[in-house]
Amino acid sequence: MAKVLAIANQKGGVGKTTTCINLAASLVATKRRVLLIDLDPQGNATMGSGIDKHALEHSIYDVLMDDCDLGTAMQYSEHGGYQLLPANRDLTAAEVALLEMQMKESRLRNALAPVRENYDYILIDCPPALSMLTVNALVAADGVIIPMQCEYFALEGLSDLINSIQRIAQALNPSLKIEGLLRTMYDPRMSLTNDVSSQLKEHFGDQLYQTVIPRNIRLAEAPSFGMPALVYDKQSRGALAYLALAGEMSRRQRNNNRAATA
Repeated sequence: MAKVLAIANQKGGVGKTTTCINLAASLVATKRRVLLIDLDPQGNATMGSGIDKHALEHSIYDVLMDDCDLGTAMQYSEHGGYQLLPANRDLTAAEVALLEMQMKESRLRNALAPVRENYDYILIDCPPALSMLTVNALVAADGVIIPMQCEYFALEGLSDLINSIQRIAQALNPSLKIEGLLRTMYDPRMSLTNDVSSQLKEHFGDQLYQTVIPRNIRLAEAPSFGMPALVYDKQSRGALAYLALAGEMSRRQRNNNRAATA
């Protein structure tokens, strides 16, 4: 049964899509079966996976509207090695349409139910707002990965996001929890970065991933070529960091499984 993880932050520009693409490819490199869901109308995860968002016959929008099943809309990312449920601007219309539909918060969860057995991980790239699309992601997910920069305003937004996650857990998805916080665009030479990082360690403890994602030009360049950094430049610091994150996640999962059976 797949572990479903929403990659979410209400603040834009923190590396959500970069994390989705590169974590998906890194998990594939460690022999995991991965489905990446692009739930952002900008379609950046789709383009960054080498799929043209302008040439889609079916997308996640059609799945949410019951116009096709998930398997029909799915595509394969050749460079990433994972399955992709793509998105484009059509998804913007889903925001309004979902409000009129029955079980509007759980449509993604219901769509995923028949295929969860086929994957080890399902990653959901959320839009940078607590929209009905993000609510669908959080209702479908087992956990949330929060990518964030070590900046002052990021800390302010983090408390709002955690409150939103807790509200959805109470009302719609009791099993939802914060899987981990991921420090992105990390520059240890900056004193603010180190100060914020220390605060995160103090408040979140083991929920903070030990792995940090550095500022890295290869991570920024790779999406324009429709591939993860692991393919674009597998020796780059960014690619190696996401491989390390995949390893850390796998170790956590094994430890949790042992604890559950002990």
